[in-house]
Amino acid sequence: MLEQKYLLPFEKPIAGLYKKIDDLKKLAKGGNIDMTQETRAMEERIELLRREIFSSLTPNQIVAVSRHLLRPTTYDYIRLIFDDFTELHGDRNFADDPAIVGGFAKFNGSHVMVMGHQKGKTTKENIARFFGMAHPEGYRKALRLMQLADKFNRPIITLIDTPGAYPGIDAEERGQAEAIARNLKEMMRLKVPLIVTVTGEGGSGGALGIGVGNRVLMLEYSIYSVISPEGCASILFRDAKRSPEAAENMKITAKDLFELGVIDEIIKEPVGGAHNDYATAAMNIKSSLKKHLSELAKMSPAAILENRYNKFRAMGFFLESVPD
Repeated sequence: MLEQKYLLPFEKPIAGLYKKIDDLKKLAKGGNIDMTQETRAMEERIELLRREIFSSLTPNQIVAVSRHLLRPTTYDYIRLIFDDFTELHGDRNFADDPAIVGGFAKFNGSHVMVMGHQKGKTTKENIARFFGMAHPEGYRKALRLMQLADKFNRPIITLIDTPGAYPGIDAEERGQAEAIARNLKEMMRLKVPLIVTVTGEGGSGGALGIGVGNRVLMLEYSIYSVISPEGCASILFRDAKRSPEAAENMKITAKDLFELGVIDEIIKEPVGGAHNDYATAAMNIKSSLKKHLSELAKMSPAAILENRYNKFRAMGFFLESVPD
């Protein structure tokens, strides 16, 4: 069960129950009394209350869940879903970007290439991983691995969890926009199946840099958007505090994006979010990946290319006016 200090603001009703559990444990320890039954009953109440809270989250609350400090990272999912992972490093041009990790692995007995954004769980880890925000060398590394998978006919699985591409001057000097743009073009040319899963934050071009797939999936409490709600509110309203209003109107949740046809499937999360139960979250992702890989494996390289092209070509709505 998640520690009280990791509860999100809207989970405050649960905090009081956690305190009661702590009090019961102290009483049991101090008085040598068996409080197992009472503690279990309290834990069941927490589970019911959490289920009720998470059944009607607002978009802004979903943003908070997608950014939870303990949300599973790419390494966590690789450990739980894949076997025989061999990490590959570097872009063969400048450096190895720790914000993107990837390599060959086995999935359900078959060889695949898996990669994704890597955040940390502590301040020190996040600084070392640039908070999951990749530099140009990260996207160039990702492209190198994708092309390697294409060469050896290995399906590609990407896991997205980033606020966006790294916004520093050094990243711009080394061609951040060019690196992402090149990835978008080259991903369209890959002849192997490519499945994308948004596991946390799917922020702007930073997400799209490894996000052009035949299938795009999203965890239930993840987000996918062209800009953060705070950034949107700052631009539109000149006030970042209006981010809840922005989140409501941006249509950034899995439910909204599924209805708009941007994604292909919503993957169910454990009650309270993936950070409450890594194993169940990973099992649900694995089940979805197996289904989609099985479908794509039946397609020829030409069909895979056409499928990916048509998927993105069909997005959006256009109104063409005929001149008088």
